[in-house]
Amino acid sequence: MDNFTAHILIVDDDEGIRSLVKKYLNEKNYLITTASDAEKAHEKIKIVKFDLIILDIMMPGKSGLDFLKEHKKDINTPVILLTAKGEPIERVEGLEMGADDYLPKPFEPKELDLRIRNIISKTKKNNLKRIIEFENVKIDLNKQIIFQNNSEFKINNTEKVILEKMINNPGKIFARDEIGKLIELDKERSIDVIITRLRKKIEIDPKNPKFLQTIRGAGYVLWIE
Repeated sequence: MDNFTAHILIVDDDEGIRSLVKKYLNEKNYLITTASDAEKAHEKIKIVKFDLIILDIMMPGKSGLDFLKEHKKDINTPVILLTAKGEPIERVEGLEMGADDYLPKPFEPKELDLRIRNIISKTKKNNLKRIIEFENVKIDLNKQIIFQNNSEFKINNTEKVILEKMINNPGKIFARDEIGKLIELDKERSIDVIITRLRKKIEIDPKNPKFLQTIRGAGYVLWIE
């Protein structure tokens, strides 16, 4: 992105708002792409990986909430909703769908800039902990994929929760009941099955694990350092 700090997509049917926000954020060193409706935004996210999306809720045709519902899980990109003051229900629904923040119209561009900086700062910190590489393994929690040598394995939400906790606490021993509380499962045998499944995705020799090890009588530990 050359010297730009982030690439942002602005989705709003109001040309005046798009132009105003684009001009202001360009001056703040952001690279800005705009779309006048959800369909045009859909075409752009197929081509470009944006750092953040600023999304108006009320648009003709497909609404911002429809767009968010369809794409939030796929694009895994932070979203700021632009909402009218009389849209509390839609605002809550958007946050429940995974939007990261909202800003009621009319708004001050400076406040939008502050919210953008806050979200991008948090995202960068989280990404450092959610994408890790060690020896022949790369774990990408954002995409829920484990790359091992030339193999690629998808991980489900349960496996993701366990790995996220272990990655952020390398070398910490997790008892089975502690893992059970994380994933709301109280059957030790089921937890063992999940760990075995993860080993097949991480280890070259799952029967002799090097990274995801069992500590007899204590639980499991992830050695990645």
